[in-house]
Amino acid sequence: MRVGIVGLGYRLAYLARVFSAARSDFSIVGYVDPEPAGLPYVAEHGIAVGSSYESLEAMIDGGELDLLMVGSPNHLHLDHIRIGLERGLKIFAEKPVVTSIEDTMALAELIGRYGSDEVMVGLVLRYAPLYVDLRKAQAEGRIGDIASIEASETIPPYHGAFFMRDWRRYEKYAGSFMLEKCCHDLDLYNGVMGCRPRYVASFGGRRSFVPDNAPQGAGANDLEVYHRKPSGWEGSDKVFDSDGDIIDFQTALVQYENGAALTFHTNLNVPDDFRRFAVIGAKGMAEGDFVRNYFKLTDSRTSERVEDKTYKGTDLSVHYGADEQMAADILKHMLEGTPLPVSVVDALEAGLLALSMDEAMASRTVVDMTPIWQRFDAALGRS
Repeated sequence: MRVGIVGLGYRLAYLARVFSAARSDFSIVGYVDPEPAGLPYVAEHGIAVGSSYESLEAMIDGGELDLLMVGSPNHLHLDHIRIGLERGLKIFAEKPVVTSIEDTMALAELIGRYGSDEVMVGLVLRYAPLYVDLRKAQAEGRIGDIASIEASETIPPYHGAFFMRDWRRYEKYAGSFMLEKCCHDLDLYNGVMGCRPRYVASFGGRRSFVPDNAPQGAGANDLEVYHRKPSGWEGSDKVFDSDGDIIDFQTALVQYENGAALTFHTNLNVPDDFRRFAVIGAKGMAEGDFVRNYFKLTDSRTSERVEDKTYKGTDLSVHYGADEQMAADILKHMLEGTPLPVSVVDALEAGLLALSMDEAMASRTVVDMTPIWQRFDAALGRS
């Protein structure tokens, strides 16, 4: 399988290792990236990446590709995906697929023209064993009609500081933090709800990574935590005085078309971090945490704990065992046509929810997403 990469950053360098482990003939024949931050990683793990090309078009012309992997900065995804589709390629794109409502609609038009199966997305948590077990319990009727979901994604200070120093600190490149980081989670709970979000309210801002909270009189060792994760392109050493425009905390309240509600919380400065959910239905309550690796299911009538599981990650996976499963499933999809658990349309819907949360936060109003869905469906050719 001949693969080309546009945007050889840390994430796609890691995925090159995961995909190579999943299939022996997975061959990266070339890459396009003026500053390939992931190149030392692939070299360290003995993964050949072929030639460096000056442009995506040149790589496609010279590479005879079976798959194009898009890991460029988020604001470049649309053009790279468009070029790949126009050249007849199968594409894997990292999340978030695009960064704005306008780019979402433009990509929806491309999907309407070329088909959604041509673009696969890196919403890796759909493949996590914990989420698979949650959806299994739901399918078996053990949760029942869902009334509400309480969910969160938090990250520890070293990771939050990375966002304040990396190119992702700029919304013009990455989109908002809710979009860039939490689109995974929003996609999961959209999937559980089984319908689209309708009304959105949100509040947030930056309160942790601000000058007043910078450590005073601390030695270099005390500040190491904020520089532990290296930044790449457009990187900076500034943490508490970052020139970025992203938030470091946000909460949101969502009502879905079926009347059920989601509360979601994110924070970039949580020393004992968690990524958890409580799905509460008429028949049962499902709780889980992707970081603390547990899943619990409790019967509503008897209060009996009917399932209580823990999970063990692998040395390879950075997403709770999901990375290897995603690679295996995508390769099987390409070779045998096996359906995937998440589509590019799902990814764009999660992105539109994140963008609506940001609009609600900025305007301090409740956003009705009905006009967005009408426009989205029209772009897909569904109306």
